Amino acid sequence: MWRAGRRNLITDVEGLSVGNHSDETVKSGVTALLCETPAVAGVQVLGGAPGTRETDLLSPHNLVEAVDAIVLSGGSAFGLDAAAGVQAALREQGKGFEIMGFRVPIVPGAILFDLPNGGNKNWGRFPPYRDYGFAAAMAAGAEFSLGTAGAGTGATTATLKGGLGSASTVLDNGVTVGALVAVNAVGSVMVGDTPHFWAAPFEMDKEFGGLGLPHPLPSHAAAVTTKLRAAAGGNTTIAVIATDAKLDKAAAKRLAIAAHDGFARAIWPAHTPVDGDLVFALATGRNETALELEAMLDLNAAAASTMARAIARGVHAATPSANDRCPTWAQNYAAQLEHRPAMTRES
Repeated sequence: MWRAGRRNLITDVEGLSVGNHSDETVKSGVTALLCETPAVAGVQVLGGAPGTRETDLLSPHNLVEAVDAIVLSGGSAFGLDAAAGVQAALREQGKGFEIMGFRVPIVPGAILFDLPNGGNKNWGRFPPYRDYGFAAAMAAGAEFSLGTAGAGTGATTATLKGGLGSASTVLDNGVTVGALVAVNAVGSVMVGDTPHFWAAPFEMDKEFGGLGLPHPLPSHAAAVTTKLRAAAGGNTTIAVIATDAKLDKAAAKRLAIAAHDGFARAIWPAHTPVDGDLVFALATGRNETALELEAMLDLNAAAASTMARAIARGVHAATPSANDRCPTWAQNYAAQLEHRPAMTRES
């Protein structure tokens, strides 16, 4: 029987740490995922408006096999500077790909669009994201905040505040899968106008409220609810899926592809022309378990379910702050749920 890891965070995958830096005035932030030793990596982009750094090197046919960190950032294209801050922190620690006597930390990154969310973006000549990235890297550890934190600080969805989510799954063979995601989707994570999450079938231990799916499904469940913004690329859900299994770059890419199914299970609609939806994949190789075909099927299924859970957890954990453009899940539904019959909740 699959179960959540001890922390129910991506850091249940041995060898990974995560740090956040948030700026409530700007209503934006950065999340840095650091690898204790370089991890094999892949990427899959399925949204129509991505913003990325160092993704080409992750192609299976290219030279570099492993990365030192992954960065998720707010700030639209300005946020790409965050990876330079993480790279600086790693360089001070002597980490990086060695070539001709030099060490170059390999730090791919992706950004989401959170500019018109009510925060003060008048930061002057240079955006603050390089400093945010450095601070996030220096804060990295096994425990970190979810919801309105890091790259999820200013995130929104069609109807609610978005946020930073994470979850983990331990498979029957002992392999661990973890997900980290900044949810800033053009679509909705809720079933219509109900408090129920599309990701409900995969929930573990009531980690995002334990409400299950509504029964019967409301007639408007399939209605397309989106928050379209003026600029292309005005949304984007960006994520990392990680495992302690041993994978090569091609298998890591396949894991990233599978994790996108978690987007489709948790967000309606996903992968739109104005989302830059992207998943990085990491394999630390700390687990020696041999992966035959059946085990690979389980690994890829767990990538999707763990990602779906992380997405719901990010929205469920969001907290209110000044000048919000969207309510949080709790603001929208907590009072309503207090007056619902107890039988509507899962036992």
